[in-house]
Amino acid sequence: MSLILKNWSKVPYAFGGAALSAEGGGYGFGAGEDKPEDILAYAFDRGVALFDTAPIYGFGHSEEVLAPFIKNKREKLRVITKSGVTWNSSKRVDMTNDPKVLTEMLENSLRRLNTDYIDLYMIHWPDSKVDIRKPLEELMKHKEKDKVLEIGLCNTYVEDLKKAEEICNIRVVQSQMNIFEQPSEDIQEYLTEKNISFMGWGAFDKGILTGRVTKEREQSKDYDKNDCRKSAPWWNQADVLRKVEVAKKLKSWGEGRELSLKEVALGFISSHPFASQILMGAKSVKDWRDVLDLKLPTFSQEELAEIQEICHSSPS
Repeated sequence: MSLILKNWSKVPYAFGGAALSAEGGGYGFGAGEDKPEDILAYAFDRGVALFDTAPIYGFGHSEEVLAPFIKNKREKLRVITKSGVTWNSSKRVDMTNDPKVLTEMLENSLRRLNTDYIDLYMIHWPDSKVDIRKPLEELMKHKEKDKVLEIGLCNTYVEDLKKAEEICNIRVVQSQMNIFEQPSEDIQEYLTEKNISFMGWGAFDKGILTGRVTKEREQSKDYDKNDCRKSAPWWNQADVLRKVEVAKKLKSWGEGRELSLKEVALGFISSHPFASQILMGAKSVKDWRDVLDLKLPTFSQEELAEIQEICHSSPS
């Protein structure tokens, strides 16, 4: 069984739909500099064929923005969306893998995206209250009806992947992958052994590894009103400021090799053989141009070790 993402896309980047969520609120990083349709069109014209989204991105807004773009290109691109993170009428977020909720979320996504099928449907997060086999059994019913073509798991564990084997073929795993955070070694080994595609999110760690998140910006919370970095509990200021200092060291390390900080960040990911695809949450045409024009270096094991050593060093 071949790596499906490599078959689907010649470009090693996928479009991260959280970048389209600003107006809707929810999980997103504020308004972009260009119209969403212009950003989508530029990425597509440069070869980006994978478009990843989720209902929680803007409380459905990301999927709705994506819908008119994919309408006349449906056979030329792949749409990825997810279930498991939902919300109530007050927009209070809930995480559940209840099979009934999955079906409801899938139907709503099909409606918002105005499509008959989802190329890759993923379960967004593990749910300790629900055996992963239950939602996968439900998802297989939709796959048999061609509403879903392939199935994947996000932010998962080896234990769940092994349980999933009893129900279906997991073709893609999506998880955080950057200099600061990587999948566990047992996940990496499992993906390689089973020939499962991997899609990494958080390549630039929400702006830290681009240099856009600075000490001054973080301390003043100079983010767009719809930017979750203003108040999200997982955006811990002490941790962010430590990483900002590490990013400065990584930038200096890269300059010695004629590489930008972004190129160091992307090269770190692409130098891991299991990492098939990199999700990009770019919010402007310029952001996409910058990424697609960058060098994608391959680092030796010694260089990867040096990067990790810098990453775990104490702030000076």
